[in-house]
Amino acid sequence: MSQGKRKTPEQIINYLRQAEVLLAQGHTIPEVCKNLAISTQSYYRWRKEYGGLKANQAKRLKELEKENDRLRRAVSDLTLDKLILKEAAQGNF
Repeated sequence: MSQGKRKTPEQIINYLRQAEVLLAQGHTIPEVCKNLAISTQSYYRWRKEYGGLKANQAKRLKELEKENDRLRRAVSDLTLDKLILKEAAQGNF
């Protein structure tokens, strides 16, 4: 997989399903990865992250992770604002 060509969760789930079929037919993991044109590293990473998920669950997981990151940044910004205001109120600026 080259830089800039990220797979969607749905595509990853489809790759993992295809890999399961090929593995059940007796192929080795390196053979499966070569057949699917992915690296073994991608395969193991995807399997770890998306292992037992269905496509809609994977999509929802990614949406929740994105929302979680957004909320973390918001809390961080608000905490910084609070500290600045606290110092200004105390005259330590």
